[in-house]
Amino acid sequence: MVPIFLRGAIDAARAIAHIRAMTAESHARPGPRNLITDVAGLAVGSAQDERVRTGVTVVVADGLVAAGCDVSGGGPGTRETDALRPENLVGRLDAVTLSGGSVYGLGAADAVAAALGAQGRGYRLRPVEGIPLSPLVGGAILYDLANGGDKAWGEAPPYAALGRSAFAAAGPDFALGTAGAGYGAVAGALKGGLGSASVVTHDGITVGALVAVNSFGSVVGPDGCSFWAAPFEIGQEFGGTDPGELYARPDAWPHSKRDPQGLANTTIAVVATDADLTTAEATRVARMAKAGMARAIRPVFSPFDGDVVFALATGRVASPEPRVYTLARIGALAADCLSRAIARGVHAARAWQGSDLPDWAAANGAGRRDD
Repeated sequence: MVPIFLRGAIDAARAIAHIRAMTAESHARPGPRNLITDVAGLAVGSAQDERVRTGVTVVVADGLVAAGCDVSGGGPGTRETDALRPENLVGRLDAVTLSGGSVYGLGAADAVAAALGAQGRGYRLRPVEGIPLSPLVGGAILYDLANGGDKAWGEAPPYAALGRSAFAAAGPDFALGTAGAGYGAVAGALKGGLGSASVVTHDGITVGALVAVNSFGSVVGPDGCSFWAAPFEIGQEFGGTDPGELYARPDAWPHSKRDPQGLANTTIAVVATDADLTTAEATRVARMAKAGMARAIRPVFSPFDGDVVFALATGRVASPEPRVYTLARIGALAADCLSRAIARGVHAARAWQGSDLPDWAAANGAGRRDD
C-alpha cells in the first residue's frame, strides 16, 4: 500500500510522463484534407455573391453536439452564444454559420435553422406529434459592408439565400481564400479570406479550425511577407515563410488597417474535435483556442473587432485519461490549428476583379490577382 504522503508525488509524476508522451513533436500531423472536416461528423458549405462582395459559410454537424463559445472582440455580432453557457439548458448546436454582412448576415442562420427543421433536426422540448423540433444554430458575423460591393438590397438582403445555398453545399471539401464568409473580408492591409487547418494526434484525436479573417490587425510581420503564424506552419501550407524574418516591436504593426474608426473588422472562427467533451469543456477549448488568434494577428481583440470562437465536440472518440490533461492538449491543438487556418486563409485569398486591394500572393510576387 502506497503511503498517503507519496500519492500526490506519484500522481504528479504520472501526469508529467503522460503529458510528455502526448505532446511528442513527431506524433501529430495534419489530417488528410487539412480542413476542419477531418473531424468526423462535420460538413462545411460555402456560398458567395460576387456582385455584393459577401458570403456565408456553414459548419453542419450530423447531430446535436456539445458546444462552447468565447467572445473576445469589442464589437461582436452573434447568435445562440448565451445558450452555450455551461450553466444553461442545452449547451449543444446543430450547426454554426459564419457570415459577412454585419447585422444583416445573422439572417443566414435563420435559413440554416429552417433547413434543419425541415429535415427533422433539432432539440426536442416536448415529444408531442405536430410540434416541430428547435434546431440550434450558432452564428457570428463580420463587417464587409464598405468593401465596394453593391449593397443596395433594400428589404431583401441576400443572406438567407446564401445560408440556404451554403447549407445545400455542405460536404467534406470546400474552397479556401476568397470564398464563403471570407469572400468580402479584408485582413489588415491585405485581402482576407476563409481558412482552415487540422491535426491528428498519435492516439487518434482530431482537431480542426475554420476561420473568416477580416481583422483590423495584420497577419504578416513588418516585412509584409512572413506570417505571424509562421512558427506554427506545417510543411509549406501557407508558403513556407521564414519565421526568422519576424520581429515584434512595441506599437509597430505597419500592415494593419489604416482607419480603425471604420469599425470594418472581425475574425470569426469555429474549432472542433471528435473527442467526447462536455459543454463546459468545449467552452474551455474555445477560450484556449483564441490564443491562436493572438499568435496570428497583431493587434487583436480590439474595441473595433468582433472576434468570436465557437468550439464543437462531435464525441466520436473517448477522451484518454487523465481527462483534464487531454482537455488541455485539445485546447492547445485548437489554438495552433486556428493560427494556421488564419494564415492559410489570407495566403489563399485573391483580390476581387478590378480591385486595388493587394493580396498576399501579388504583394510578394507569388502570383497575380484575378484581374
